[in-house]
Amino acid sequence: MTDSPRTGEPHGSTNVLIVTPDTLGRKMGGPAIRAWEIAKRLGRITDVRLVSIKGATLSHEAFQVFTADDDELRGHVAWADIVIGQGEVFALHPWLVESEAIIVVDAYDPLHLEVLESGKDEGEESRRFLVDYCIDMLTTQLRRADYVICASEKQRDFWLGHLGSLGRISPANYDEDHSLRALIDVVPFGVSDDPVVQTRHGIRDEIEGVGPDDKIIIWGGGVYNWFDPLTLIRAVHRLSQAHADVKLYFLGMKYPNPDVHESKMAGDTLRLAEDLGLVGTHVFFNTDWVEYDDRINFLLDADVGVSTHSDHIETAFSFRTRILDYLWAGLPLIATDGDGFAPLIRDNDLGIVVPPNDVDALAAALQDLLFSDRLDEIRENVRTFGRTISWDQALVPLIDFIREPRHAADFPSSLTDSLEAHRLLHIEALEAKVLELAAELDGTQHALTDARGDLDLLHRSTSWRITKPVRMLGRTLRRR
Repeated sequence: MTDSPRTGEPHGSTNVLIVTPDTLGRKMGGPAIRAWEIAKRLGRITDVRLVSIKGATLSHEAFQVFTADDDELRGHVAWADIVIGQGEVFALHPWLVESEAIIVVDAYDPLHLEVLESGKDEGEESRRFLVDYCIDMLTTQLRRADYVICASEKQRDFWLGHLGSLGRISPANYDEDHSLRALIDVVPFGVSDDPVVQTRHGIRDEIEGVGPDDKIIIWGGGVYNWFDPLTLIRAVHRLSQAHADVKLYFLGMKYPNPDVHESKMAGDTLRLAEDLGLVGTHVFFNTDWVEYDDRINFLLDADVGVSTHSDHIETAFSFRTRILDYLWAGLPLIATDGDGFAPLIRDNDLGIVVPPNDVDALAAALQDLLFSDRLDEIRENVRTFGRTISWDQALVPLIDFIREPRHAADFPSSLTDSLEAHRLLHIEALEAKVLELAAELDGTQHALTDARGDLDLLHRSTSWRITKPVRMLGRTLRRR
């Protein structure tokens, strides 16, 4: 028996609530996958509930799975000793910062950097709103967090800057742990430890135009604005002129969360492949999304996994989760330089790193890797390296924290500061609404003034037969 982190009274286990804003189903995106895999490991050591505020159709023997609206989520939070939340959870349910539960913030995705690219589809005003919204959302949760997890050391440095600006690098937190690992630590995505077994073909002899001996390149995830599939398609076009057996397969174009709309880059990718005459001959698209448990059947049909992006701030702090699936499946890698995986690929001989937006370099890398005598050797390097970063290893800091949970050293001042900041944000939102309503009222008054003028002009210019009804209408408007 241990002491309850909330009350100090003994209890059998710690109640851990994991909340994701993503859809939990047979087809899942990154946030849902991360929440699911964390729940699987924590469910071995304590009582876990996994909740989606979007929708859940899965179940698991090691933990309970729920869909929850706001009222239902309040009940789950009341049950929990520890709440692990992602992304929009704290923005959509701001009362969470008022809870005295231990709050773990999963900050593996710097969303405010991501929307700099994805927001380009929304227009300048909406893009500005999205960036501000993400900054407020992240600030709210970091101000209250008892423990923060992120995906890399570089991300950790980034979040330390944000925490410092909020006053969280305080004497209390510093004195508890001079490294501040007690406040924020690295918990990356892990490589699956499920057996790498192919039960069917997903691409070879399944997709019309792809043969059993073709050289298959796989794009192992969605197509978003911060990626660069256009350079890849041009490189495949160039390579296909000498090698008819080179084929590129995009694993998923339709994100499983219905709130995530197709990106401009996805449309541009389809159009470029069509314009170059590659669709159905050298470039193939799964216009839906592959089920999570079925993805290995597609990955094992491929020879090379690719991840290409442009040189921007999102790249610098990203953590390309699709690369972990490549490592799991033993796929040699070709990736653009600039993200956290590039040095790992170089240092461990896992494939080839290329400069951003360089068609020549990418075509040469594909040529070298697909037709290399060392392909099997590189594949074994990938498998070996992949085993060193399994989910069990990745989650060690979080598991250690769950075994000995605690509020941050600056609690309850962090709670008080969060409540005050939340109150001020609420006041600002109300002030903005009042100004918006005032502007609408002002616009209505101008419209009524114009209408009165039109009526007076009509009154002066019409015959006596309609004078009386026009006057009556004018009086009605004036009474308004």
